[in-house]
Amino acid sequence: MEDLLRGLVDRLKAAYDEEELLSVVLYGSAASGDYHEKHSDLNVLCVLRQIGLRELERAEEPLRWWLKRGQPAPLLMSAEEVLGGADVFPIEFLDIKENYRLLHGADLVATLLVDTAKHRLQLEHELRSRLLRLRKKFLETQHDEKAVVKLMLDSLPSFATLFRHALLRGGFPAPTKKQEIFRAAAERFQVGPHPFAALLEVRQGTRRPPAGEVRAWFGAYLEGVTKMCEIEDRE
Repeated sequence: MEDLLRGLVDRLKAAYDEEELLSVVLYGSAASGDYHEKHSDLNVLCVLRQIGLRELERAEEPLRWWLKRGQPAPLLMSAEEVLGGADVFPIEFLDIKENYRLLHGADLVATLLVDTAKHRLQLEHELRSRLLRLRKKFLETQHDEKAVVKLMLDSLPSFATLFRHALLRGGFPAPTKKQEIFRAAAERFQVGPHPFAALLEVRQGTRRPPAGEVRAWFGAYLEGVTKMCEIEDRE
C-alpha cells in the first residue's frame, strides 16, 4: 500500500508544478484503519489550483499507472471546490475530515466546515436512494442466490457509511470499522447486527451463507435498511 501511494504521489508531482499540485490526501478505509487488501480501495483526493482541459490531460500518465494497479481514479478537485464543497457533499467531506492522511502539500481538509442541516438531508436522501436501488436489484436477481449475496456484499460498505452517519447525527459514538458500526447501530437503533455482521465475515472469506438461507438473510438486510430510513425520516 505504501509503495503504491508513494508511486502515485511521485507521478503527480512529475505531472504538475509545485504551485499547481496543492494537496494529495488519502481517505476512506485505508486512512481509518479498516483497510482490507482484498476488498478495499485506496481512495485519494488530489487538489489542484484549478482544473481545466490542460490539467485533466496532464493527469493521464499518473491515472493510467494507478488504474493498472486496480485502484479507482483519484478524486480531482480544485481548491475552490474543496473549500466550498462541504455544503453539497456533507457526508463525503465529513468522512474525509474525520479520517484522512496528508500525503503531499497543504492540509486543506482541516479547515472544512460541515453544515449539520445539510448533513441530515443528504443522509436521508442517500438512505432512501440506496434502499430503492436495493429493491430494484433484488427484483432482477432474486432467483439467483449468488447474485443476491453479491448484491448485499456490494452495498454493504455504503450502508456501513450511512449507518455511521446516523450515529453521528444522533450524537452517539461513531466507530470507523464496519463491524463496530453495525454493532453500535444494533445497540442504538435496534437495527441488526444480523445479517450485517455475518455478511462482513462472508466478505472477509471466513464464512459462507448457509444454503437455502440467502433469502432470509436478504429479508433481514432489507428490514434493517428500511428501519434506518424510517428513523431518519422521523428526525
